[in-house]
Amino acid sequence: MPSDQRSAQPGPLSVAVDAGGTFTDIVLVDRGSGHRWEAKVPSTPDDRSRAFADGIAKVLSLAGRNAGEITHVLHGTTVATNAILERKGALAGLLTTAGLRHVLEIGRHDIPRHENLYSFTKPRRPIPPEQVTEARERLAVDGSVVTPLDEDDVRAAAAEFRRLGVQAVAVCFLHAYANPAHERRAAEILARELPGVPVTLSTEVLPVFREYERSMATALNAYVMPAVSTYVRRIEARLKEAGVAAPLLLMKSSGGVIRGEGAAKQPVQTALSGPAGGVVGARALGLQAGHPRLITLDVGGTSADISLIDGEPRLTTEGKVGDWPLTLPMIDIHTIGAGGGSIARVSPEGALLVGPASAGADPGPVAYRRGGEEPTLTDANLVLGRLPPSLLDGAITLDVDAAARAIESRVARPLGLSLHDAARGIVAVADNTMAGAIRVVSVQRGHDPVDFALLPFGGAGPLQGGAIARLLGMKRILVPSRPGVLSAEGLIAAPLRNEFARTVMLRAPIADPAPLAAAFGALDAEAAAWLLAEAVPEAAREIRWRAGMRYVHQGFELFVDWPGRSADPATLAAAIERFHDEHERLYTFAQRDTAVEIVTLEVTALGRLPGPVAERIAPAGAVEPVSHAVVQLDDGEARVPVWRRDTLGAGAVLKGPGIVVQMDATTWLHPGDVATMDAYGNLLVEVGA
Repeated sequence: MPSDQRSAQPGPLSVAVDAGGTFTDIVLVDRGSGHRWEAKVPSTPDDRSRAFADGIAKVLSLAGRNAGEITHVLHGTTVATNAILERKGALAGLLTTAGLRHVLEIGRHDIPRHENLYSFTKPRRPIPPEQVTEARERLAVDGSVVTPLDEDDVRAAAAEFRRLGVQAVAVCFLHAYANPAHERRAAEILARELPGVPVTLSTEVLPVFREYERSMATALNAYVMPAVSTYVRRIEARLKEAGVAAPLLLMKSSGGVIRGEGAAKQPVQTALSGPAGGVVGARALGLQAGHPRLITLDVGGTSADISLIDGEPRLTTEGKVGDWPLTLPMIDIHTIGAGGGSIARVSPEGALLVGPASAGADPGPVAYRRGGEEPTLTDANLVLGRLPPSLLDGAITLDVDAAARAIESRVARPLGLSLHDAARGIVAVADNTMAGAIRVVSVQRGHDPVDFALLPFGGAGPLQGGAIARLLGMKRILVPSRPGVLSAEGLIAAPLRNEFARTVMLRAPIADPAPLAAAFGALDAEAAAWLLAEAVPEAAREIRWRAGMRYVHQGFELFVDWPGRSADPATLAAAIERFHDEHERLYTFAQRDTAVEIVTLEVTALGRLPGPVAERIAPAGAVEPVSHAVVQLDDGEARVPVWRRDTLGAGAVLKGPGIVVQMDATTWLHPGDVATMDAYGNLLVEVGA
């Protein structure tokens, strides 16, 4: 896309690095001109910091700039995620209150929906019972001391941890959220007895009630702490070697960034670091394009991540990472096993299935010619003519004949279909799977997809977006200018962010609002102090309040945004009304004559980072295709235009059917679709009938 700002003076640089399992994406932005450079390098699982450094070097070379010009380094990482999913975390110990040794084992009395009631076996916990020790102490629910901390028990626990050779220790005492004194004293003793072993406290990770969830979050933090802290040290060393003096900022699951040292102390905050970047980037792009209500669809090689943005991304405290609940604030992202590498097969009953098994990057789709034998969604799109003969600007050459043979032998022949009908079937199954996942984050949560624009990104998202929008009745699709690196671009749009929470258990109507005001005030002061310590300019600071509420006798609460930063009676009444409205929207009813319990208060501190100016593209000239392709439509074969994205200017209008190609993604326009390039290089697609 031709830039309209060629004469702008060079400005300071921000670099964002999104590390995936197969590729590491790098985006370099000149904050003065808004110009961007992007690069992809192979990820290096043996030492992920190497790909990080290689990528920065590559993108600096492309831009002709030097490392000393970088003032912000932002990073989305899967180190914590992989440690949890692959069960490769540290040997960690847990110190808890006497009598609560099995709190992680007992958990909740529920099983995953897809499991068999009679054969379900709970997955092994990150810290098994043999690595749990107890100390005699007890706090009441209000934080008052019932039994003082037995310091000899803590020393005995340290001796047991030393014998086991633990690499990290989690401390979670009953009701410690109401009084952190016992946990802090235990940490002092453990630090003295176990020098060099990191200690993490529940009152620092998740200082709210519910012992199982608080214990699990603390255990997971200890479980991933050695891996993440080692990784952060390596990254910082690589930056120093390269001459980058800028601080390292890592993406949190809640959609903000924190400094490297903060992530090393609370690494579990980065568990959904990568997907969160894409949602933050989508929100920024949507606001820029005038579409604040979006459903995002990030389709990669193995999975699809879906989220809903209604002005702001929806946060949840009911998330999971792998088999384990994680009740920290995080962007609500629904992930399914459907991507470009999803394998198509015929079940013994004769049903066509696509995913969740994936060919991944190695061997990858059959068309990659790397030894893959099972047809995938990518192979089906190639056979239908929707993909160009090579990807990543020629880095990957595709073998359409090999893809056709695989679909013919493994899908078409068993089902008695023609080659192209089988390929259409593979694509249709995948599209319906993704549409179903979108209904989970929209219809099942009180939203109609028709009221939102679909924003597909990732390497495979724009290829599938048109069909999925049709299945859901959606009328508009917004395709980013760089779909394959939007998660990296989202890092640049993310603010500094930290959350502060407290359990209060106050029943409304409240006769005396002083306790509520005091609790909110204390959290607000913590947030303000954090922003000051982070040296955020006053004009860039923002503090938000929200509260978790429920009807009396309900088991779980709903979080609603607090209207302002006051706890006076009028504001409290407005907040409770918001709770009733949200309950009615989600569950179709509200009990406005029932008492409401304010359970947890949360205050969020936001510090906006200097952002780049928006880079505009030059106006469109003549819109000419670079070639034509033969594509299999539903009603037969057609010769369609192929446009190259970087040759299109602002105002260019494209009419489907047609294909838009670029380095990092391919966009398929269905018959009847009309796409218009906006001033920033995004494609706004009006979905045809």
